Amino acid sequence: MCHPSWGRALAEAQRLSDLARLRRVRDRIDREYAQPLDVEALARGAHMSAGHLGRRFRLAYGESPYAYLMTRRVERAMSLLRRGDLSVTEVCFAVGCSSPGAFSTRFTELAGVSPSVYRRRAAGMPSYVAEQVTRPIRNREAQVTEAQLA
Repeated sequence: MCHPSWGRALAEAQRLSDLARLRRVRDRIDREYAQPLDVEALARGAHMSAGHLGRRFRLAYGESPYAYLMTRRVERAMSLLRRGDLSVTEVCFAVGCSSPGAFSTRFTELAGVSPSVYRRRAAGMPSYVAEQVTRPIRNREAQVTEAQLA
């Protein structure tokens, strides 16, 4: 018969192992955000099922792997749009999105304004200010008002 503390020790070891794998997944998303990534590929790389990865990632980081990936892409898109030398469509493809419509929708959900409005507003703003006041909103969608869309 096993000692009760062995079960707790095994559970803790599994939890720590899962956390290490989740960090590797998050780091891979941070590094390869512009590559075609999907949850299935990320799960295979972490030796987990897609469902298990999704549940554990959400518990650890408060959002799904896909939502985290899109947040990274939108953050990078904001930076590229502030530069002003690329069109919205070029920025969409540069950050790894394949659909300008889906990119624009997700950008608007996270930033509160469309990519073209963001680009126009950020044009005259110093980058250090823009990074602080236009950061994407995680774990909830931005509240879009009529004034922001104007």
